[in-house]
This record gives sequence, C-alpha cells and structure tokens, in this order.
Amino acid sequence: MKLLLDTHVLLWTLLDQRRLSSETRTAIQSEESEIFVSVVSPWEFAIKRSLGKLETPVDLEPALEDQGFKLLPVQLRHIQGIRSMPRHHGDPFDRMLVAQAIADGLTLVTSDRTLRRYPVATLPAS
Repeated sequence: MKLLLDTHVLLWTLLDQRRLSSETRTAIQSEESEIFVSVVSPWEFAIKRSLGKLETPVDLEPALEDQGFKLLPVQLRHIQGIRSMPRHHGDPFDRMLVAQAIADGLTLVTSDRTLRRYPVATLPAS
C-alpha cells in the first residue's frame, strides 16, 4: 500500500503514536507499505513553529530517514490537479496533499473528515 501522511498524522507518527488507530499504526509499520511525506508538511511545520503554534521535531530529515519515509516533492502535475478541485477545504496545504494523493495514486492517511469529500482514497488516522 502506498500511503501519504497528512501533516498531523506525520506529527503523531513521530511523537505520539497512541493517537493513531491500531489499523493505521499497522499500515504505517508494514514492510509492504510505502510511506510518503509531502514536502508541504515540513513547510507547514516550519510556519506553525515560527508562529509558536506547534512543537515539532527540530531536525525532521533524520527522523524521516529513520522511519524510511520518502519525501514527495511538489510537481507541476500536482499543482495542475488543484485547478479542477472543488473548494471543499480552504487550507492550501491540505488541498496540495489531496492533489498529490490523487495524481500519484496514493492513499491519504488523515483524520480530517472534510478531505474525504474529495475523490481520493483515504485511511482514517484515528
């Protein structure tokens, strides 16, 4: 299974796995799963950290490498996918995650129910 972690799911995976359902923990830890983290998630972490709204791992790159997660860059095909997306969600980071998941055939792991309104495969995080 190819999974794309929503930003909050990445944070929970790194800092507090008890917040994840057992099904989600199993899927993330499975050797058969390929786990992707969008570059927009560390970007969102940096913004929220600079505003004092979030505590995040200071050095995220080694944490991602330790977990074996793959960093997913933003490509033009992802940006183009946003053009045709309905505005179910106003958060630009979440909209990009949905566009990336759709374009690359990934299952989005999230607890955000609004994102399930998009035509994207999802795995409930909690």
